[in-house]
Amino acid sequence: MNIEETAVPDAYRITPRLLSDARGTFHEAFRHDELERVSGHVFTPQQCNYSTSRRGTLRGMHSVLLPPGQAKFVSCVRGAVLDVVTDVRPGSPAFGVSTSTVLDARSGTGMYVAEGLAHGFVALTDDACVSYLCSTLHIPGTQVDIWPLDPELALPWHRGLTGEPLLSEKDAAAPSLARAAELGLLASYDECRALYARQRRDRRYAPQGLSGGSRPGPPDRT
Repeated sequence: MNIEETAVPDAYRITPRLLSDARGTFHEAFRHDELERVSGHVFTPQQCNYSTSRRGTLRGMHSVLLPPGQAKFVSCVRGAVLDVVTDVRPGSPAFGVSTSTVLDARSGTGMYVAEGLAHGFVALTDDACVSYLCSTLHIPGTQVDIWPLDPELALPWHRGLTGEPLLSEKDAAAPSLARAAELGLLASYDECRALYARQRRDRRYAPQGLSGGSRPGPPDRT
């Protein structure tokens, strides 16, 4: 797989290598050891979520308070979405910068979104199904919502919309990025970097059996 950092620091685009034969295709969607080797991020999923969305549905922009924080690996397992990640960490040299990627079931491309970043997407097809591997369990009351149509962010939803987006009441009423910062809802860049360093330190001192062991070889086709 190919793992590349985007214009948003600590957000990585992960493109798998598809193995094809007469039956179809097989690919590794995610490997924690490869992500750590390339990015230095330690990611151990604790929860898996799915959402389905009709075309034109806009979900986002969402983050999680720190603590607990939450990193996620996002992929589209049916249909296609335009996925957007924004750096909302005050003090970051890329504060307010966004990156967008089309995620679709055919390519298997996914996004790793580190703690402190905001994530959202617009569905490009009907019945688009998105998978989220999350580093922490969901804790009610810890989600941070930012208005996805904030003109200061100028997110590229026009690439996936032909009309008005379908928004939840909560997302439509979410504060702007500036207001979220005023309310103290955003984890700072320094706080997030300290968390990433602590995760790497804890990973180094984890028992060998819990930290991944030796790197396995390429997968057999299933």
